[in-house]
This record gives sequence, structure tokens and C-alpha cells, in this order.
Amino acid sequence: MSDVFVRTGPLMDTKSYPVWAQEMIHDCFASKQNVVQHEFYRKMRDAELTERQTRDFLVGVFPVIEQFPQYMAMNLLKLQYGRSKGHDMARKYLIRNIRIEQNHADYWVEWAEVSGVSQQELIYGAVPTPSQALAHWCWHTCDRDTLAAAMAATNYAIEGATGEWSSVICAKDTYENLFAPNVRKKAMKWLKLHAEYDDTHPWEALEIICTIMGNNPTARGIHLLGSCIRKSYDYMALILDHALESKHMKETRYSPSYLMEHWERRRAA
Repeated sequence: MSDVFVRTGPLMDTKSYPVWAQEMIHDCFASKQNVVQHEFYRKMRDAELTERQTRDFLVGVFPVIEQFPQYMAMNLLKLQYGRSKGHDMARKYLIRNIRIEQNHADYWVEWAEVSGVSQQELIYGAVPTPSQALAHWCWHTCDRDTLAAAMAATNYAIEGATGEWSSVICAKDTYENLFAPNVRKKAMKWLKLHAEYDDTHPWEALEIICTIMGNNPTARGIHLLGSCIRKSYDYMALILDHALESKHMKETRYSPSYLMEHWERRRAA
């Protein structure tokens, strides 16, 4: 078998990728499920979270949302034109998606603001220590690890899991109906964009990773990729664990009346 990987099957089918990649995905499955099936998302979907839990989630995840274009820019620095097909694919992918991710940061800010968390709080508020680990990890891997490993940790693992947990929240309209009709679109834009069933970004990243690694990478190379993917999942779960256990403020669940009052106060200010 040639060491060069060229996908011939459907993009969004694991069987289109080398056996080593299929096995790696299987080995990382349990860690991924700890994220996408986390109790936090069920509670958000069913409008059962407290103000503090929601605040800690929105503030805790924001550094990763805000820095995601920077992670991709750091990976751009690793590319050499014409070095390999994988590098050429990665260049187009990263350049195209940097602006998209910047727009997503704006949508996260809008979601937070209509949820009672100001932009100032997102930027300058205290980030819970457990929630800082994911942002630090993403920066580290994009700064220190190979292009394939860094993209596996960010564009494949994080973007892929995010699409799935967003779909969990959007599976019912209970959470959406917490928001007044005039701000509902802003509240849900980030979630609905990421919950699209046909989001190809993580799969495109996987194709790039496999093209760079080839059909017969070393065991050490495969281990690094799997380790990076699992770390991203584990740090994502850590944010959720902390947010779910937050008990430092009045335990008031979000409600339509609370959000209406918050938005009316902001308009009157």
C-alpha cells in the first residue's frame, strides 16, 4: 500500500479514512461522549441551569472562542508552500476559516449579552481556574506540536464535539423560548450555526490530518494525535463539570421573566 493518502469515499464517512485513523477515532470515542453527552447540556436544553452555572460556562468558554482564529494563525506559520498536498490543503482551510471563527466570536458575545453576561464580563471577568485549562492547552499545542497534532486538537476535536453538543441544546425549543422574541435570534445564532447537521469543518480537518500523516504513520505519530484529541475532550469536560457544580451565587434558574427584565434594563440604561 502506498504511504500517500488520497480520500476517495465520502468526506463525512469514517470508512473513507485510513484504518489507523478509524482506530484512533474509536479509541477517543469514550472521551468525546463525556463531552457531548454531558449533563450540563441536557440541563441547558431543558432550561434547568442557574444564573451562576450559565455565567461560568459562557465566561469560561469565551477565551477559546475568542482565541480560536489565533490558534489557526499559529498553525499557518508551520506551513511551507508546495511542501506537500496536506500543507496546501491546510493553507486554504485555515485562511478560509479564520474569518468565520472571528464572526463566531461576535455571535458568542451576543448570546452572552442577552443571557445577562456583558461583553465586559466576558473580557475582564474572572475566569474559573478549571475553565482556563482548555484555552491554555489549545495555545500550547498550536505553539509546540506538529501541524497535524494541533489541528487534531482544535479543528477536529473541539469543532467536532461542539457541533454535536450544540445539536443537543437545539433539539428542543425549550431553551430558545427562554428569550424574548425580539432577541431570540441573537441568543441562538451561535448555537444554530454550530448545530448544523452538515458542518464539514471537522471532517475537512480530518482529511488534512490524514493527508499529512499518510497511510502508514509511525506508532508514535498516531499516539500523539490521539493524546491531543483526548486532552481537548477532557479539558472541555472540565469546564462543564465546574460550571455544573457552581454554587457561589443565588441559585436562580433562568426564566423568560428574568431575561425580559434584564433586557429592558439594558435598553433603559
